[in-house]
Amino acid sequence: MDVAAARLIGAGIAVIALFGVGLGLGNLFSSLIKSISRNPSAKNDLMSTGMLCFALIESIALLAFVVAMIILFS
Repeated sequence: MDVAAARLIGAGIAVIALFGVGLGLGNLFSSLIKSISRNPSAKNDLMSTGMLCFALIESIALLAFVVAMIILFS
């Protein structure tokens, strides 16, 4: 197998994590909207927790992207 082909396959495998990130973000925001609609008085607490979870989930996406770029260009 050629080295360039192995890099492309490795980068493709590295970004599989983005599928899980998409599912996680969809689940997070659907739950956040449902929770706020059921209890609007708890909006401030829910939004702060939701944004913290959003940042943590998004960091996984950035990490997967950086790993894919390292595999491709090193």
